[in-house]
Amino acid sequence: MSQQLPASPEPLPAPTTDAHTHAGSVVEYSGLTEADALAAAAAVNVTRLVEVGTDVASSRAAVALAEAYPQVVASVAIHPNDAARAGADLPAQLAELESLLGTSDRIRGVGETGLDYFRTTDAEGRGRQREAFAAHIAWAKAHDLALVIHDRDAHADVLDVLTAEGSPQRVQLHCFSGDADFARACLDRGYYLSFPGTITFKANEALREALDLTPDDRLLVETDAPYLTPLPHRGKPNSSYLLPHTVRFIAERRGADLTELCRTLADNASALFGEWGEDG
Repeated sequence: MSQQLPASPEPLPAPTTDAHTHAGSVVEYSGLTEADALAAAAAVNVTRLVEVGTDVASSRAAVALAEAYPQVVASVAIHPNDAARAGADLPAQLAELESLLGTSDRIRGVGETGLDYFRTTDAEGRGRQREAFAAHIAWAKAHDLALVIHDRDAHADVLDVLTAEGSPQRVQLHCFSGDADFARACLDRGYYLSFPGTITFKANEALREALDLTPDDRLLVETDAPYLTPLPHRGKPNSSYLLPHTVRFIAERRGADLTELCRTLADNASALFGEWGEDG
């Protein structure tokens, strides 16, 4: 394991799931190979993960990883910011991504897709994000896949697009970043809220208030590795093996039994993405 990486935390008392990660990017960011990342996660009882693509190449890689390892399922997409940058090539990229769907039963999600108004500020780029978002929504419905949403500084518009296009049956607000009011609006629609390591940051009380009102059956936890590393390792490279820090924080915040929370998170991931398989 790379010297940059934090030490492994104490293992969780029951198996659970990292509901959103980018193991391929972990390799680039820290040097931790995908095989080593999976082994390190399993050693702390993070036994399953969702590998998420952000463009055609990383989506293909996510599918390959999921086909190689039973503890992995894949979600495929063109990230909103990649869609904004695609320019006139966006239709071709969307067509190439769509051609992946139906090629593997390890593809369980479409996303991360959505809107990002932090990185993309121009009207033309935001228009391309909406175009891509609408396409991803249609694919999730057509293939009965979970929709994995990236939402940054665009809460109201994300809900507007979902209303206009019609939501799939299963929707995950990945890396949930809203307050309690936005959480209620999402929960009223039956969406899952997925909380990353940022929930542990001292300044994020509004995010913790959103967590407080999230019912057990709509709660997920993720790393979004290699980013958003939880305390006490904020600022260092993230990987799925660090998920226990966030799970323990949430258990303490909610006054929940840690073993039961691990099982609940795993059950919710299965409800959203389906079963991983005999060994996963």
